[in-house]
Amino acid sequence: MKADCYPVTLMPGQSRLFLDFCAGSLGAYLPLDEPKKPRPPLPAHWPELVQLLATQNPAPSAASSLAALAAGAGAVLTGQQVGLFGGPLYSPYKAATAIARARKSSTADHPHAAIFWLASEDHDFAEIDHVTFPAGRELARLAYEKAPASALPAGRIVLDDSITPLVERAVELLGPSEATEALVAAYKPGRTFAQAFGDFYSAIFAAQGLLIVDAAGRDFHRLGEPVLRAAIERADEFHSALTERGQALEAAGYHSQVAVAPQSSLLFLIDGKTGARIALRRIAPTAAEPNGLWHADHQTFSTADLLGILASEPERISPAALLRTVFQDFLFSTSAQVGGPAEIAYLAQSTVLFERILGRQTPPIARFSATLIEPSVAELLRRHELTLDQLFSEENASTLALRLAARSMPIETKQKLAAAGNALDAELTTLVDWLQSQDKGLGQSADTAAGKMRYQMNRLRTLAANFQLQRETTLTRHANSIFNALYPGGVLQERVHGAAYYFARYGLSLAETLCQQAASLCPGHAAIWL
Repeated sequence: MKADCYPVTLMPGQSRLFLDFCAGSLGAYLPLDEPKKPRPPLPAHWPELVQLLATQNPAPSAASSLAALAAGAGAVLTGQQVGLFGGPLYSPYKAATAIARARKSSTADHPHAAIFWLASEDHDFAEIDHVTFPAGRELARLAYEKAPASALPAGRIVLDDSITPLVERAVELLGPSEATEALVAAYKPGRTFAQAFGDFYSAIFAAQGLLIVDAAGRDFHRLGEPVLRAAIERADEFHSALTERGQALEAAGYHSQVAVAPQSSLLFLIDGKTGARIALRRIAPTAAEPNGLWHADHQTFSTADLLGILASEPERISPAALLRTVFQDFLFSTSAQVGGPAEIAYLAQSTVLFERILGRQTPPIARFSATLIEPSVAELLRRHELTLDQLFSEENASTLALRLAARSMPIETKQKLAAAGNALDAELTTLVDWLQSQDKGLGQSADTAAGKMRYQMNRLRTLAANFQLQRETTLTRHANSIFNALYPGGVLQERVHGAAYYFARYGLSLAETLCQQAASLCPGHAAIWL
């Protein structure tokens, strides 16, 4: 197995903020990671927190990580929404990065454990109800279609009998393997999305001692009560600080990942009857209500009402995206937090919350990013002399097919097209320069006419490539196969392909391979040849 490292700029669609972070030039907005730095001080709730972790991670493989935490080891934290059948590849990439960073710190005499946070309180079911697996030259999309009646937190959704045929279809696509067995064991009727997702990745990364945490319950929210209380009592202060932070980011040429609307808050309320997760909206203080009011759909609450709910039912107060990272790091006194481009952008905004609530900012680490290249696809790349950067420059499989056709044309055709194009360009350049020296208006008209001639020359090249496609029908099939395998729908593979496919096909040892690749510190995007 080998891996190539490409610059982060290879990855399409990345924000300037993320690119600058990867280049190390975002220091004014986010702190740099320091693997040799001692962990932050242990919080008073640490013994109880470790016990809660032990309850959720009963497997023997978790024992060494739990013992390290009990002895005061630090935490490197990452996380993801709880998707169907393990979700896309970027989930294990996050886990592998956290493990690699924890190992690096432990080697530097600062023991650390890697923890994967299940974002089970998120309620955007449409984002996590499906998974896509490679299936020969095609892609197979599997979807759990029993959407909840209300906006339930995704982790609380209980799988019904309709999961059984989906599991059977997944087994058919993945084939027999340890990973397939782990998937079958995890995704059963009567289990929640959070339980299934967590158990699957506990099995996948058992050898690496990854710890899984679902902090949606009462006990975790009770421990994190100071953060949630601060978000209630200091809502207006935090809103103002976030608004200023967003303006500062935008003035510097960056973007705000989360729009801070006039009445937005950092909290959701879990409805006591339906279990729905409802955004809490803030109404500014008035003479009649000096502490302000709160709206959740058609319900109105005073600040005292919310504090009462927090005291008696803390699990009903749920942190929104910008507050969740602070909530996590208060619980775990996190040394470093691993995230993708979106999470890095969240952290650039929420720095003001870290400073006001924790008095420190947890250093972020960009997760490992990669494209996995299977042997059959690697053969097609070699045959067509195609590189990953060339592939990512294509709009779709059709334009890729034209590239392959242009390359496979007879050498004499290529030579004649090149000669004609070069000659035309040279003659037009000389002519346009001469006419411009005679008269500016004439020169502008000549430049326009020359552009039309060059367009027709390019059209001739396209016609020749299309003719070649008709002669070699396999080129279209090859282009579709390559695109579906490496750049499906013009999106990075890691955001589309289900991770379970690769663990089923290449074994659980792939987890260690990913950890080693994450430790190699490729500063951009890796191409891993399986």
